[in-house]
Amino acid sequence: MTSSDTPSPKSPVLFTVENGIASVTLNRPEKMNALNPEMIVRLAQCWDAIESDHSVRVAILTANGERTFCAGADLGRLTPLLTRSRPAEDEWDEALLAEPKILNRAMLRRLDFTTPVIMAARGTVVAGGMELALACDLRVVSDHCTLGLSEVRRGLIPAAGGIARASRQLGWAAASEILLVGDQISAAEALRIGLVNRVVPEQDVMPTARMLAEKMAQNSPLAMRKVKEAMLGASGRPLQDAFGVEDACIKVVLRSQDAREGSKAFMEKRKPHFTGN
Repeated sequence: MTSSDTPSPKSPVLFTVENGIASVTLNRPEKMNALNPEMIVRLAQCWDAIESDHSVRVAILTANGERTFCAGADLGRLTPLLTRSRPAEDEWDEALLAEPKILNRAMLRRLDFTTPVIMAARGTVVAGGMELALACDLRVVSDHCTLGLSEVRRGLIPAAGGIARASRQLGWAAASEILLVGDQISAAEALRIGLVNRVVPEQDVMPTARMLAEKMAQNSPLAMRKVKEAMLGASGRPLQDAFGVEDACIKVVLRSQDAREGSKAFMEKRKPHFTGN
């Protein structure tokens, strides 16, 4: 998928690229943006297109509808298909079953995706929606937003990245309460425990995310990708091993045109022109 292959307005996932900023929009508000097979396949296609397009410097993940950012898996369509309690019924079902790893790609449960992603969320962020949130690097939410991982209440576990990410990104006690109790927490509490970056009025969610994206789009795209690569690669490793990951990344950066341009622009007191090379 490329920006020229933008889905129709009726598509459950919308995708655009403009001025180096990609926008991925969950577009099934009448179903609380619950993830069905088509959405999973389209999300995987969007992320693949973004990661392969080095003109994209940052992505924003958002959703249409005010009540729910994403309620997680569609329990009537996606879960029965994955548990094999219903057969494939259309091309999206078949595509999902044909490629077992497509769910990981859709949920960004991967280490090779290094483009920075900002979440802009209103309403409820739960289950798979919360796992998508945890996969984003920066998170902007409305002041009425609630967030949680409720899988244990459905006899499931948040195994699309939720456990691994929550236990690394939050303190043990906070992660355990979110994962084991299953209650939703307020936006204010999410900010207090470091789960989100910004809590703003509902009307300011997208402008705030866009402001952050535009700032990031001025940075070196190579440097940002290498920072994210180092963060992912160093997570959970002994400090000496983490230094090794940093060393590998800085070697690439120091050989880049962007590194030379950044220093030159600073000395010449002008804005740098980064190309990602």
